[in-house]
Amino acid sequence: MATIKTSRLRLTPFHPSDWPFFHALRKNPLVMRYMAAILPEKEIRRLFALRLVTPHTFVIRADGDTTPLGDIGLHISSQHPDEADIGYTVIPEAQGKGVASEALRAVCDYGFREAGIRAVNAYVLADNRGSVRVLEKAGFVRTQILEKAYDINGVHYDDWVYRLERGAV
Repeated sequence: MATIKTSRLRLTPFHPSDWPFFHALRKNPLVMRYMAAILPEKEIRRLFALRLVTPHTFVIRADGDTTPLGDIGLHISSQHPDEADIGYTVIPEAQGKGVASEALRAVCDYGFREAGIRAVNAYVLADNRGSVRVLEKAGFVRTQILEKAYDINGVHYDDWVYRLERGAV
């Protein structure tokens, strides 16, 4: 599996030693508030096991450092293999420092060059202003608003759909 390097970051495939990081991230209410309800450990382990074998999923680290800052991944559509959905998460201490933006650009470039996709889609809750800024700064365009389409712990949120086409930026 590929490793992606940027000027500041190193994105590496998941390794079994990344479990404590992944577990802590998925149990952190500040991280999960815009993603999903916090799951039981058994379900978090299942998600982690998938990350270990799923292509195009990465742990984000500062170059030269082993401390994980977040994770990011592409999920290529089985119905439209030239498209992928992207998702990312960054620890609170690394938010607002350009980590998500740099990793997002790098993984989109990787997807266009190496995975042969022509478009990347992202779904973000309207309330997640930080992630909205990251997507728009990277050239993603909002294409749809799904009103009250996403539920976290009984609260319904608007889900915004964004898209980046190869060659758009």
